Parts: sequence; structure tokens; C-alpha cells
Amino acid sequence: MASQVIKCKAAVAWEAGKPLSIEEVEVAPPKAHEVRIKIIATAVCHTDAYTLSGADPEGSFPVILGHEGAGIVESVGEGVTKLKAGDTVIPLYIPQCGECKFCLNPKTNLCQKIRVTQGKGLMPDGTSRFTCKGKTILHYMGTSTFSEYTVVADISVAKIDPLAPLDKVCLLGCGISTGYGAAVNTAKVEPGSTCAVFGLGGVGLAAIMGCKVAGASRIIGVDINKDKFTRAKEFGASECINPQDFSKPIQEVLIEMTDGGVDYSFECIGNVKVMRAALEACHKGWGVSVVVGVAASGEEISTRPFQLVTGRTWKGTAFGGWKSVESVPKLVSEYMSKKIKVDEFVTHNLSFDQINEAFELMHAGKSIRTVVKL
Repeated sequence: MASQVIKCKAAVAWEAGKPLSIEEVEVAPPKAHEVRIKIIATAVCHTDAYTLSGADPEGSFPVILGHEGAGIVESVGEGVTKLKAGDTVIPLYIPQCGECKFCLNPKTNLCQKIRVTQGKGLMPDGTSRFTCKGKTILHYMGTSTFSEYTVVADISVAKIDPLAPLDKVCLLGCGISTGYGAAVNTAKVEPGSTCAVFGLGGVGLAAIMGCKVAGASRIIGVDINKDKFTRAKEFGASECINPQDFSKPIQEVLIEMTDGGVDYSFECIGNVKVMRAALEACHKGWGVSVVVGVAASGEEISTRPFQLVTGRTWKGTAFGGWKSVESVPKLVSEYMSKKIKVDEFVTHNLSFDQINEAFELMHAGKSIRTVVKL
């Protein structure tokens, strides 16, 4: 099948705000510097729902969503040297070309090599590899893992340990890596420090895990859903608080609880008001707040400049700061050696034809991550 069109099942988003539709699609063979992957498992992330809702300014339809997947290389295009058929891989929504000025700078992981075409839902040559019912279907985040087969750029693939369980490590394609890296890479949490994590979904739990691995002595989980507190403590939170239980702003509560504020805070929701609270909960002189959540299009953040003048730092992170091609295999190894949790994030497993139920579970707050087997 290496040079043939493959017909397979995919979950197509025909338009914003509508459920996904399981369709037969045609997946063209990989062109130069492309890889075709048989997806074994994929998870459903809030970012998929954000695009499906129609709020994503880059969202275009019809499209095959999905960006937390894992699978096996089926074939490679001309010029692909680092991957071959049979390799176990995780597709990456942030590539690593190793050549652009971003890749060459140790301060960032934001490779820009294929950013423009990826944002338009196209492969680097400006075309799509997906068709359905005679119509061109767009790619998503350079990955499109809601398809039994997908085609990605060769710089958007991490080759991983073939012994890794794909229905677990698919989560390292986004959420876990993002939250964990926000703590260990972006904030660089130090031993003995005090941290607050706002939002106890998958990314927030991963941030808690990162703070714990980094040696934080006190980790405070913040969420308006108290049902999430027990699990947050299992991941390393020392205590959890609900902003709705207090008559004063949550940042004031945290300042009182921590003798002046936390050393590090993480906003893992995508709410601009919470981003402000997270910054203002930081300690004067040295507090660092990391924006991890993605806010809706057109939103802006605000605070009094005095918050920054008096020594607080506001930072942001994408994919936890990991340089993807080289870092994801190491994260898989950390999971295999039990340094980081992955299995514990999976609350539900569903079949491919139940994919819309995965979105329903997420919107209802009943799941951390639902894994869909293809």
C-alpha cells in the first residue's frame, strides 16, 4: 500500500458546532518529507472541542481533528531518513526541524518551519492528503489523529520505544507533556517551593505532577469543582481550595495562606480573569506565573503594572517548552521507568464509533482523558 491511496474510517468535522461523523475517507500516500501513520489510539483534548465549537480563529472545516495520538509508520515519502515503516511513533503538533532560528535557540520550542501551512489545515506543499465524498478535507494541527491513517510532515513525528502502550502514551502528544513541562521547563520549579495550580483537568494534574517531581513542598490545587480534589491529591496536591467557598478574591486567600503569595502559579483553564488571579497570587519580589490555558479568540489579559514592577513575572508556555522530536521519546522513557504518571490520566476507554461520547464526557467534567481505540 506504500504508494497507494488508503481507504479507511475517520471522524470528520463537517462544520462547527456539529457532532463528528464517522466516514470512509481516502488518504493519499506521503509525498517528499512526509510520513503516513496507522493511528492505533487517540485521546480527546479540550483543544479539539475548542476548534469544533467554532471559537478557534484558525478553525476551518471540513476537517479531521485530533492531536493526541500514537501509531505505527505505514510508509514514508521521498527523502525521509530518520523514520521507516514499522516504527512506533507519536505525531507532534509542534514540529522540530532542527534548522530554523527557533529550533537553534535553546530558549524556545516553537519551530516555525511549517507554521503557516499547518495553520491553514494543509501539508507543507499547500495541499491536503484527505478526501471524502469527493471533497477535500483539511488537516488539523499537523496531526489529524481522528483517522485510522494520517499523513504528517517528517519533522512532526517522534519515534518512541516500541514496547510503550500506545493507548497510554498517546497522551504525551499534548496534555500531560504541556502541564508537566510548564512546571519543570517553563517555571523551573525549585525544591521546597510553594505552588498553586488553577484548573484541575488533565493539564492541571500534569502541572501538579511536575511541581511534585521538581520537589515543591506545598502544592495548592484550585478549582470550582470539588469532585476533582481527591484525584489532584493523588497526583501530588497537598491541599485543594474552591474559590466559591470564599467571599474575597482567590488571590487574597492564597496570599493569606502562604505568607505573602506562592512562588509559582499555573493557569490551566484558558480564562483571562483566572490568569490575573494566578499572577496576583504570586509572591512579591520573585513570584512566577505561567499561562498554560488557551483563551478564546480576542481575549486580553490585564493587571496593574505595579504587580510586575514589584517583581512578579508573567510567562506563557506551549507544549510545556519541550523540543518535541527529541523530548517526547524521553518522556515516554520517563513513563516506562515510572518517573511520571500517564495511566492515571485515562478515565475512560471508548471505541472509535463512540468518539462523540468522549466529547460529552469531557464537557460534563466526568473525564480527565478518554482514549479512543481505532
